[in-house]
Amino acid sequence: MLNYLAVAAGGALGALARSLVYEWYAKSGNDQLFPLPTLTVNVVGSFLIGIGWYCLVEKSLLPPIWKDFATVGFLGALTTFSTFSLDIFRLFQSDRFIEAIAYMLASVILCLVGTWLGYQGIRGILNG
Repeated sequence: MLNYLAVAAGGALGALARSLVYEWYAKSGNDQLFPLPTLTVNVVGSFLIGIGWYCLVEKSLLPPIWKDFATVGFLGALTTFSTFSLDIFRLFQSDRFIEAIAYMLASVILCLVGTWLGYQGIRGILNG
């Protein structure tokens, strides 16, 4: 039961963080920033999951419940594949084909690089 509470708490914080990122972009008043909020949360989330995987799974620096809180809860709510898919769909609907393809490629590449950088960075810090 405690694991479910950890996931729920992490999910609430992740959803709040995601909402704040979207709100920050919306306050700019620049409609051309779409789909940058989704790209931002996905790249940041990928970076953080690289750190989390190394610290929580490979090094077990915290009790296992923190893995559920951070990866399933917080990062699960912060990042989103469904919004990524909808953003691409909307770009295609608007005949913005080059932007849609660029966004797809940027998302996949930047998220993979983010995961690698998070993992390697924390690994280097902790291994001195």
